[in-house]
Amino acid sequence: MALESAEALIKKMTQRSVTLATCESLTGGGLGAAITAVPGASAVFRGALVTYARDLKTALAGVDEELVDTEGVVNELTALQMAVGAQSQCDADWAIATTGVAGPTETDGQKVGTVWFAVVGPRVGMSPRPQYTELQHFEGDRESIRGAAIEHALEMCLRVQ
Repeated sequence: MALESAEALIKKMTQRSVTLATCESLTGGGLGAAITAVPGASAVFRGALVTYARDLKTALAGVDEELVDTEGVVNELTALQMAVGAQSQCDADWAIATTGVAGPTETDGQKVGTVWFAVVGPRVGMSPRPQYTELQHFEGDRESIRGAAIEHALEMCLRVQ
């Protein structure tokens, strides 16, 4: 399924002549791998930040350190800041971010299967950049949660463009 969604996303973005970056936590690079499995992805995909460790979310993606200290890393604002960071660091038009809990145990009081997603788009003139966030709760083991998160991220990006 992820390959079909990635193919559709690459096709749509190629037709629109826009670029994409990712910032991943629980998906650990799987989202970028799904995208780059598509022939022709290089026309669209700029790169990825894999900020699996808490400190890398602040150091590489620019997530506010106080936010991480007080709210943890599994929340809407962290996902949004990760997406903005990837967009900026990779000089991309659009960016997708994933942060959540794949298990086997809770993180920051968040249950296994909790995942926040963010997609940000380009600023046009003086308009603010489009920003979309979603919270999902997936069931299953670590692998199935990560797979569902990758699929959802691709579908979300397709839907909001």
